[in-house]
Amino acid sequence: MSSNLHHAGVKLFKQLARHADLVMDAYLAGSISEDGRDPVVMEKLTQSGILWRPDPESELRLKRSIRALLEESLSDERNRQIDANVGSSLATIKTLANHYKEAREHTDYGAAEAYLADLSEHVYSFTDSLRYSIRVLWSRINNEFGYVGSLTAKIRENELAQSQVSELLNGLELFQFSELAEIAGDIRELRRLLVTTLQESLSDCTQELSVVQGRLLELLGRFRQIRGRTRLLKGWLLYNNLHPDYRPVDHVAHNKVPQLFNRAEGLLKPAAVDVRNTTQEAELLALVSKVKSISRSVLPHQPLESSAVSLEQAEDFDIPDNPLKLAVEEYFCQVIDTGRSQSALSYHQQQQLPWDTESWLYQVIGEYDGLSEEHRRYFELEPQGEPHPDFSGNFIIRDVELWLA
Repeated sequence: MSSNLHHAGVKLFKQLARHADLVMDAYLAGSISEDGRDPVVMEKLTQSGILWRPDPESELRLKRSIRALLEESLSDERNRQIDANVGSSLATIKTLANHYKEAREHTDYGAAEAYLADLSEHVYSFTDSLRYSIRVLWSRINNEFGYVGSLTAKIRENELAQSQVSELLNGLELFQFSELAEIAGDIRELRRLLVTTLQESLSDCTQELSVVQGRLLELLGRFRQIRGRTRLLKGWLLYNNLHPDYRPVDHVAHNKVPQLFNRAEGLLKPAAVDVRNTTQEAELLALVSKVKSISRSVLPHQPLESSAVSLEQAEDFDIPDNPLKLAVEEYFCQVIDTGRSQSALSYHQQQQLPWDTESWLYQVIGEYDGLSEEHRRYFELEPQGEPHPDFSGNFIIRDVELWLA
């Protein structure tokens, strides 16, 4: 059977090479007329599955498989076909995996190898199809849907691409790797195909599809903004064509400026009193009369009494450290010396410190928070207690434990 397939494949490629001009004419034009062509050649290409006729009155066209081969090999920008049928591929992969397991259980190694080869081909073809679809989407984004002429067509192509991305993402959610791992069991070949290979490929494709979706939304917003401005400009040109005598008037001279031109807030000059206007004399006098007068009593001059000033060296003085703070520092030093975790309350009881436990815990927490970021990285402080029974979100601290990080 393999020899027959090999012979048929070689024969097909020879026909493609022998009639390459005819095949490319059909690819570029979409169809090919039989006028002026050798009918024997056309019949052979039709029987080989290279050309086909949709209906008796139509011209011959390329088969979808041949067109897809040329589109992918030539990286044709016009190609917008994306296979988003993920569910069918998943069902095929599960079925082939079960066939392989059944053949292994019945020690039918020949069939098991054939099923494993088919399963590997389906898995790799599926992941390659996903990556190919993403490449097609990126190509359409990078040239900003340049294969269509109008802006409205670009928006429609963008919406089509978004629907395809959404369908692909929804299809990828069907893959439950816990189920695939259960199907694979302890068979190394199945785990490599169904878990390792698929999980790595789908993770990369999902992340890239999310980026593609964001770029599509950004591009769609820009297209719609350009369309809005284009419609405004086209409306203005159409109005000028219908009213050739129209001349813009001075909108600044109007009492009510149209909103289209009123793009800035009105400016008011700073207010100032006009002292030269005699008609406002009464108002100015009234304002001046309300100004409060400031009178300072004149006091007799009294000479300052002289006093002797002696300059001596200032005495040194020390600010005694807080004993509670010193005790907390000794507690930190003991943790450093021993290298073991130490409870604050247990240290308080061992040393028989005179301060109450609440003040002691506050001072320990405050000393830890007061350390610099560089020194704080050497310690770990964990509060111990329980949540408040009545008020959620409140944690009652009973003790704290300190250790070296």
